[in-house]
This record gives sequence, structure tokens and C-alpha cells, in this order.
Amino acid sequence: MKSCMETGKPLISILMAVYEPRMDWLREQLESLNAQTYPNLRLYVRDDCSPTVPFGDIERLVGECVTAFPWSIGRNGENLGSNRTFERLTEEAEGDYFAYCDQDDVWLPEKLGVLEEQIGSAGLICSDVLPMDANGAPLAGSITALRPRHIFHQGSGLSDHFLYRNFVIGCTMLIRAELAKAAVPFAQSMVHDHYLAWYCALEHEIAVADRPLLRYRLHGNNQTGVLAHITTKEDYIALHLNGFLNRVSELSRRAQTPGLKDALAWGQARQDNAQRKRGAVRRLWSLRRQNPSTTLFEIIALRLPAPLFRFAVRVIRSGKL
Repeated sequence: MKSCMETGKPLISILMAVYEPRMDWLREQLESLNAQTYPNLRLYVRDDCSPTVPFGDIERLVGECVTAFPWSIGRNGENLGSNRTFERLTEEAEGDYFAYCDQDDVWLPEKLGVLEEQIGSAGLICSDVLPMDANGAPLAGSITALRPRHIFHQGSGLSDHFLYRNFVIGCTMLIRAELAKAAVPFAQSMVHDHYLAWYCALEHEIAVADRPLLRYRLHGNNQTGVLAHITTKEDYIALHLNGFLNRVSELSRRAQTPGLKDALAWGQARQDNAQRKRGAVRRLWSLRRQNPSTTLFEIIALRLPAPLFRFAVRVIRSGKL
């Protein structure tokens, strides 16, 4: 491994979690890592107990594709899910910065160099992406063209923002290693990138790079997206309403911020509204400043017949609203 003294640059460790990878996509991702122009890198790969893709095949592909810097690979003894796999990688990795990596994107060669150059005094930096389809065809020049509600913010005092919405796409993120390690154990009610962004924003600035830095593959198995996995009202209540209340409840046990108390009150009012409790609409509307669009959507949509609710979800997911 090259030392900081040899390269003049801090060590960036790339943390890659894989599970049932499509090997041609994984090859593209690994080759793009190998082509990074940043001079001091190490790769940590962990397979989350893939049931049908042999671990030996993944290991051989890593060795074939990654020749420019050191790497290591491990395998979970049981399926832990992406959050706990990234948590384990964070615990075991060494370095000055961590860059979290998915298994199906393509990083631009300058990605890590630009992030390290532009992070400044921030605790974390992220970037926009160039969306592509499953076959690699370009879809847009920014994620915001496909997801209008995806708005990037930077600066300090953003922790309360992350209670409601995450703009940090994990595969674009570079975070100071000491902050990531201090954040362990990860909140299990949040995706790792969302949690790390919130944790970092408690006391540190968030920065956003000045350009998209990877080709971001959108396909049917993506874990995140607008109203992902929502079909019915029951799905929405379980994943969005109950999920939000579980999230802010867990975070309130880890830290106290001015917005957490209001977030808890809004979350409870959302549950009461879904359960049609007396006075719930009035209470929820009084707390609408927490998230006006979601508040209005739930007051209306959760009272729609099931077919109209499904139609509303499809329209929102398409980005037309």
C-alpha cells in the first residue's frame, strides 16, 4: 500500500458491498475504480452471502479488474443486508476518507480526485450523477432532471433537513473516516448514506461537488427512489409513515436537535391521520411546515379509493408531480 508520504495525498478507501451481482455490471464498476486518477487508494469488498453467485467468481473478477492499487475481499457468514454490510466495512477499513461504492455504477476517472480536492473543511462531500438505464444508455444530465424533488444543499446546520429528505447519493459520497467510524453502529431505520449524512451534519458542513462524477444505473432492483416499493396504502403507511416515526425515534435516542421534537410530533400526527382519529387532520395541518407537500398528499391521498391512490403514486414516481 502506498503511504501518504509517498503520494502526498491522504488514503481514500473504497468500501464496496456486493450481493448477487450481475457480473458484467460489476466488471464495469471495478474497471472504473481501477481507472481512478487519484493516486492513493485501497478497495475493501464484502459479499453479503450471495446465494447463487459464487464467492470465488467475485474474488477472481476483483483480482482481474483491480490492478492499480491494493484490495481485500471478505464474505458475510449470513445475509446481513446492505446497511450492516457497509457498517462492517466501515469498522474494518483503514484510511483518511471512505468512499462508499455500489456494484452496478460507473465512476468517472476523476471522481475521487475531485471529491478530495473540493471537500475543504466539510465532513462529507457528495455529487450529482449522470443517470443511465440498465443497458448503459444515458437518461439525463442530472438526477434532478428525473427526480425534481431531489435538491442539493450544502453548508452547516443541515441535520434537521435530513430528518425529512436525503439528497446524498451514497455512491457519490466521500466522508472523513473518523466521522464514519464514530457513527457506528449505523441506524437500522435508515439507509447508510442517509444516516451518515444526518450524523455528519450534526456538527459538520456538507459540501456538494461542482459536477456529476459517475454514471448512475437505474434499473428495477434499485433500493431507493421516489415512493420505491409502494403499491398500496398499507405499503405507504408501513414504509413511509411508520418508517419515518421509527427513524426519528431512533435518532432522538442518539442526539437532540431543535427539529427532532417537531419531527416526532409531525410523525405522530401522520399516524393519527392514517388511522382517521378525530381531529387528526387539523393537528397534521397545523404541523405542515415540517413537510408541506407530504402533509397535503397524505390528507388527500389516504382518503382516496385504492385505484386512485395507486394512480397518484405512479404519477409521483414518474416525476410529473
